[in-house]
Parts: sequence; C-alpha cells; structure tokens
Amino acid sequence: MVNATEPRLFCVPAPTADERDEDYTPPDGAPPGPWSLASAYRYCERLATTHYENFPVASRFMPAHLRGNVMAIYAFARTADDFADEPRYADRRVEALNRWETLLEACYHRDVEHPVFLALRDTVRRHNIPIGPLKDLLTAFRMDLTKHRYNTFQEIRHYCRHSAHPVGRLVLYVHGHRAPDLHRFSDEICAALQIANFLQDVSVDLPRGRCYLPEEDLVHFGVTREDLLARRHTRNFLDLMAFSVVRARAMFLRGRPLIRQVSPGLSMELDTIWGGGMAILQRIEDMGYKVLDSRPTLEKRDMAGIAVRSLFRFGRRFIRGEV
Repeated sequence: MVNATEPRLFCVPAPTADERDEDYTPPDGAPPGPWSLASAYRYCERLATTHYENFPVASRFMPAHLRGNVMAIYAFARTADDFADEPRYADRRVEALNRWETLLEACYHRDVEHPVFLALRDTVRRHNIPIGPLKDLLTAFRMDLTKHRYNTFQEIRHYCRHSAHPVGRLVLYVHGHRAPDLHRFSDEICAALQIANFLQDVSVDLPRGRCYLPEEDLVHFGVTREDLLARRHTRNFLDLMAFSVVRARAMFLRGRPLIRQVSPGLSMELDTIWGGGMAILQRIEDMGYKVLDSRPTLEKRDMAGIAVRSLFRFGRRFIRGEV
C-alpha cells in the first residue's frame, strides 16, 4: 500500500537493499550534511539567485509559501543542466546525470542527505508531483550530450517536450493547476521560450558544435553551414532568422491564454516571463537579426520595465473583474 503522505500520481519502484546501501556521494560536490529542511531550501535559493537567467526564477509576484518549492525544482534542473554543459564535468557527464537520477528516485521513498533532494522531496510530497516531468528533464540533458543538430522543426519540438514542457507543468503542479488545457497552453509558452533562447544563443552554440536551426530551414532559405561558421550575415540568413522569430512569436501567442486562467500570483509571474520571451525576440529583430557575432540580451532595466507593464496589465484585468 502507498502511504497517504507519498506522491500518488506516479509509483516509483522502491530501491533494492543494494541500492539503499550505495554510497550517495553527491555528483555536484554539494557540502556534506547534516542538512535541515530549512537549510536545504536556503541552499536551493542561493543556487537560484547566483545563476544568471533570462527570466525570473520565483519572483516576488509568486506567493511566498511557494517560492521555495519552485526554487527546489530549479536547483534540480539547473544542476543537471550544468552536468551536461559545464567544462568541469566534461569527463563524467553521463555518470553525473545517472547518479542524479538515482538520487531523484531515492527521494521519492526516503530522505536523501543532499540539500537539493531534501527540498525536492518536500516539494513533491506537498504538491503530489509525479516523477515523470523530472525524469523528462534528465532525458533532455542526455540528448544534449549526443545530438547537436536537428533535421526538422518537429525534432526541435520533440526536444522541447523533454526540456521545456516539464518546466511549465512542474510550476503548474506547485500552484495546484492540473487541467490538461492549462498544460497545453503552458507547453506552447515553454517551447517558445526554449526556441527564443536557441535564436538568442546562435553565436554561443556554433563554436560548441551545436546548431538548433533545423536543417530543413537552412536548406529552404539557402543558408550553408559554411555561412554559419564564417559568421556571414547573408540575406538568406537574415530571412531565415526573421521567419524563425515570427514562428516563435506565434507559439507565444498560442500559449498566452494560460496567463488569464491561473491564480493571480502565477498570472503575473507568467506574464513577466511571457513578456521577457517576446522582448528577446524583439531585441533580435531590432539588431537586424545579426546574431552570428553577438548575443542579444536583456538588461536589468529591461526586465524591470517588463515587470511593471505586467503589473499594470494585471491591474487593468482586476479592475475589469477578470481576476
């Protein structure tokens, strides 16, 4: 029988005796315990606030009692992403991701002496979060190790189903939103954010041997790999980027109804994130789509302006009785 305090939506097989006795040396080098639940959440918060992100992680718009839960999920995903990307893990990426997954499965059954998984265990128990989306994120990070080019846009969307969709669904779970319609809208926003990040990072990804511009689009617009590597802003490349920006904007618009259908704090948070994604696309357009030799970014004042506009939009909706 499953204990009533355990997550009910996803039954995780209990570890064997050998697995329980395994030495769970943290693959990320987290300091040894003992950790209290409060200190584990503080560890996740420090990790979230010391990493640069395009968009806010659990901003002040979010209810205070939920911020720690979102930061625990962020800490889990951020650390796994580092395993796949950061140079210090270059010789043990697969091992680190495998051990991270072992710790994830263990935390669905018992306390694990690791700050991220102590906080994550508390989060999944409080909000009845299935393990599936968390495992999907690890699948995406493993894909990053072996797949560096994509033939079609559908392949990009398949990647987003593992790398982007789970993030939005996990946030919705934390806020108690489980309706399939809301998850569908969330998937569009999260995939659009992922693709906007790909377009933003063209100049960063190419030197690493990665290209997230689908091969079918490169062929259609007549952009050669030599053009990309030589950082030539040909007319064909600019046309390709213009098309890619329009497609990402359409995805943001397909997901926008989510913002009006969730709880007030999450609504303002999502509106800010949505505005940030659209602002990145606008920044790419403003620089004439010339992203091969520089990375478009948003400054703190840009994000502050986006947050203020989101607050005003929420205020108008409140006055009209739409909240």
